[in-house]
Amino acid sequence: MAEIFPFRAWRYDPKRVRLAGAVTQPYDKITPDMQQRYLAASRYNFIRVEKGVAEPGDGEGNNVYTRARATLEDWIRERVMARDTEPAIYPYFQRYTVPGTQQRRTRKGFIALGRLEDYDAKVIFRHERTLPAPRADRLELLRQTRTQTGLLFLVYSDPERVSDRILAEAAERDPVAELTDENGVGHRLWALTDGEKIAALAALLGQKPLMIADGHHRYETALAFRDECRRAAGAAAPDAPYEKAMMALFNTESEGLTILPTHRLLAGVPGFDFQQFRRRIEPFFEWYGYPFSGPEERETALAEFRHDLEGRGRTRRAIGAYAGGGAFYLFLLRGSVDLDRTLSGVEPEALRLDVVLLHRLMIERGLGVTQEQVSAESRVAYEREFEAALGAVDSGRAQLALLLNPPQIQQIAAAAFAGCVLPEKSTDFYPKLLSGLALYRLDG
Repeated sequence: MAEIFPFRAWRYDPKRVRLAGAVTQPYDKITPDMQQRYLAASRYNFIRVEKGVAEPGDGEGNNVYTRARATLEDWIRERVMARDTEPAIYPYFQRYTVPGTQQRRTRKGFIALGRLEDYDAKVIFRHERTLPAPRADRLELLRQTRTQTGLLFLVYSDPERVSDRILAEAAERDPVAELTDENGVGHRLWALTDGEKIAALAALLGQKPLMIADGHHRYETALAFRDECRRAAGAAAPDAPYEKAMMALFNTESEGLTILPTHRLLAGVPGFDFQQFRRRIEPFFEWYGYPFSGPEERETALAEFRHDLEGRGRTRRAIGAYAGGGAFYLFLLRGSVDLDRTLSGVEPEALRLDVVLLHRLMIERGLGVTQEQVSAESRVAYEREFEAALGAVDSGRAQLALLLNPPQIQQIAAAAFAGCVLPEKSTDFYPKLLSGLALYRLDG
């Protein structure tokens, strides 16, 4: 099954750089405002590598990717970044508050190299479709820097929690890196160099398939780069650096895994009419309205709507909708609907996920938006924050917000291991893995 390996990571030297001012959120979560804030935080902030700023006159020889390469090389020459002296696997713990609650959790995993596997080998499984633009962006950065700058987020199942005990023992020592990020998430990293413990983790993972939880674009970029290097080499080289990728691995049976919903925003749908949309999906969903006429009534209606969306969603298939007009709506899948017949060809494991019903029954049948348009990032946008999704409708940036409950990790894993590929952004694992905490340079 999966193969993992220790490695000598490149890391910021905490004696030279304040780590909290240097690392960033993953590239795809960085807004223009965040980018400017990172640039101002430190001349050594990793934003200059992970997501640089385009400049007038950029061309083939001078662009965000070539500047990323030059910046990284400068930092290495200045010893701002240094390579660890011993191969290690890196326990990585994140302490956080679940958004919208007071609940504190700790997510415990580890960073290692993993052998890249094609999906048809059934060792590493995806669960989401990817988009061409992010793949092209990450591939050019990898070509220029020859460095894997961001962490892949993969999960495995270890019900006996053997890995948890190994990681807990390693975490009894002082961490090699520690910081609190801008979201209040605490990050701690250790270097585990004990050969027996590394071998035990490798043996455990050698019996497991892995699922990509987050980082599908980065994984497929690593595969594409591997294939380029294989063609250039003209011969098999299973131990070549490009055959591996830097992965953060987490046990699905551990406490601390949190998945947030990603809501859908519809915009630019020709002839959009909410009542017509509701009639089109009425054969599949019964609906309830939560009307309001002023700010105070709105708050009361919203509280009831959110309570019912979450509460009924525990036992029924529930999706929320808001198109303005003085009402929120809750749609519940009718018990009479035979999903196997209605959505023939969709795997049973995928049919258990609300996001699949949302895309196939609401977006495709209710609104006439095709999968091709979704993949082209036309008509559909994504928003994690519930209130922000409503605000997009109120501001006129969206015609309709479709609102989801979070999926369960067991549902996602079952769909992935059955070979299902779910709609884009079906999951949002929280918190994110920081970029710049550890790097894997293919040339040493």
